[in-house]
Amino acid sequence: MKTVIWGLLIPFIGTAGGAACVFFLKKDLKSGVQRALTGFAAGVMVAASIWSLIVPAIEQSADKGSWAFLPAFIGFWLGILFLLLLDHVIPHLHRNIDQADQVEGPKSRLNRTIMMVLAVTLHNIPEGMAVGVVYAGLISGSANITAGGALALALGIAIQNFPEGAIISMPLFAEGKSKPGSFLLGVLSGAVEPIFGGLTVLIASLVVPAMPYLLSFAAGAMLYVVVEELIPEMSAGEHSNIGVIFFAVGFSLMMALDVALG
Repeated sequence: MKTVIWGLLIPFIGTAGGAACVFFLKKDLKSGVQRALTGFAAGVMVAASIWSLIVPAIEQSADKGSWAFLPAFIGFWLGILFLLLLDHVIPHLHRNIDQADQVEGPKSRLNRTIMMVLAVTLHNIPEGMAVGVVYAGLISGSANITAGGALALALGIAIQNFPEGAIISMPLFAEGKSKPGSFLLGVLSGAVEPIFGGLTVLIASLVVPAMPYLLSFAAGAMLYVVVEELIPEMSAGEHSNIGVIFFAVGFSLMMALDVALG
């Protein structure tokens, strides 16, 4: 149980670490560092979606014969559609960043920052659910989830959350909020992850037959985030090859951890 608790907390710790940048940095993270972190996290999340989520979902449905793919197929599309709906309800995170230079006036900047906090917070919900469902599968022992794969997924999301925590706390401080207050809001944006992750563990443990759907749902949600949010961020500006290289590093490292620690 201690392993599960720490696994659920790791992504939250990543957000808190990023928010703490407000105490140490005078400016935002360098673009190259952001691209490297984003690319690495994207690689880990893609690999985790395949080996830690989709493959176990299909293997758990092996009794369906040639239709073993169906639960994973359905769950995957439910995850994609859920994030698509979420992105229609709230603004895209990268849109908020892109519009930062186009907004003038303290009231407009405040509204933009509030919407950014909301966007990051809501996008953290499916990520927390993804970690929760993986650890639920690990606990049940019926989903072919490895401890290494679950840990690597949590670490990958934590790395992705680091710059997200920074892009909340540092603009808030720049707009006049105190450093502790800016840090607190950055931390709170990630608090939903362990909460929804824990709820997912409790629910999934009660409905083990639905595990293939839940695993693939998490995979669909994560791949949507990778394609919609992370890839554009890691490819933006000059020297986008930094993001690509670190994507490959994250992908290969996740693949190795899933096998070696399994």
